[in-house]
Amino acid sequence: MASAGIVNIRRDVDDKFYRYRMPLLTTKIEGKGNGIKTVIPNMADVARALSRPPTYPTKFFGCELGAQTSFDEKNERYIVNGAHDANRLRELLDGFIDKFVLCKSCKNPETELIILKQGRAEDIIRDCKACGERTGVDMRHKLTTFILKNPPVKIKKGKKKTGTGDAAAGVGGGGDSPDAEASPVENGAESDDELTKKIKAEAKDLNDDTTLTKEEWSADTSPEAVKQRIKALEGGIAGVSIANGDDEGSDDDANSPYSQLGKWVEESKDNHEGDTKTFLVAAYKKAEELGIEKKHKSVLVLAQALFTDDVLNEIPKYGALFAKTVTSEKHQKALLGGIERLVGLSHPDLLPAVPKILMALYQLDLLEEEVVTQWGTHVSKKYTDKETSKKVRKASEPFLKWLEEADDDSDDGEQ
Repeated sequence: MASAGIVNIRRDVDDKFYRYRMPLLTTKIEGKGNGIKTVIPNMADVARALSRPPTYPTKFFGCELGAQTSFDEKNERYIVNGAHDANRLRELLDGFIDKFVLCKSCKNPETELIILKQGRAEDIIRDCKACGERTGVDMRHKLTTFILKNPPVKIKKGKKKTGTGDAAAGVGGGGDSPDAEASPVENGAESDDELTKKIKAEAKDLNDDTTLTKEEWSADTSPEAVKQRIKALEGGIAGVSIANGDDEGSDDDANSPYSQLGKWVEESKDNHEGDTKTFLVAAYKKAEELGIEKKHKSVLVLAQALFTDDVLNEIPKYGALFAKTVTSEKHQKALLGGIERLVGLSHPDLLPAVPKILMALYQLDLLEEEVVTQWGTHVSKKYTDKETSKKVRKASEPFLKWLEEADDDSDDGEQ
């Protein structure tokens, strides 16, 4: 599975719904004898997820191992001399993340490195965009000399349509707030006419038997009925009621109500013996028990827990639960965030299917035109890294084009 190559940036956090993710570092041994070396094929992708130049962690490995390093940034080739085990380098990467990425105060990786000059002295500071704290790094580490000689490039804001965008620069990218608007996605060069036709045709075939009546929701959630159904579904998993009213919950806490909901759904979705409606009601009841049935983050978790590479068949199957939980623009954005993570991180092979996925959600009235249009034209790092965010939005262009044309046709008809 593609998801096997994605890990939490903080690998001490055992929570698959943790927001901050990165590719698992890979290695390749080349050469023999004195010329043997360890190439890190995906160092650029790992560094991009950390919002650091790939030269920094590579040089960090060299400092820790007492080995020479070399970089070919144009071809994204990063090398540590000698033969080094992948697991050893992953452990060292954890050390780099702790020392040069995570905020010392809140342990959030959304930081930017800043060099402060005080007379002749220079300090390297981690500027956290999550909690606002500025915490220093250990200036005794050898890497600091390299950073001072090769400072992070300050990203200039306000440029339009910059091509690869500031995420591709791979440096100091923590400076944007999660919802900050970035460069609009550039227009695709390929013809979308055929795909647009396919989207329209396949929309007609969507199964619209996804709604549960008010009576069904209330009947199934009556104490006696729910007790019987959930007992069969839970498989012994105890529901813990959380009453802290925390809208976001802790990304670091594997026992947060959101993680409990996600794990319960994943473990229960294949055990309902074909009775999908009962499962959906039980899932909603579980969210109620946890006190998060109205929270937008619950929608994100449900999307991550329910959808797989068979998402086009699963959307109509699970549509009733999302119809019940998606109640505002914020909830719609969380649903889109779940799709971003699904196709951008877990199943990149689904990228070509993004227009069909959006059409399926749109046809079920889970997404409004204004929300999906705004989402599709502004890159954000709220749910994934910016480069992944950009790829997903790029893939959505045929659907956005269809929406625009459908809107134009509607305007022409009213005149």
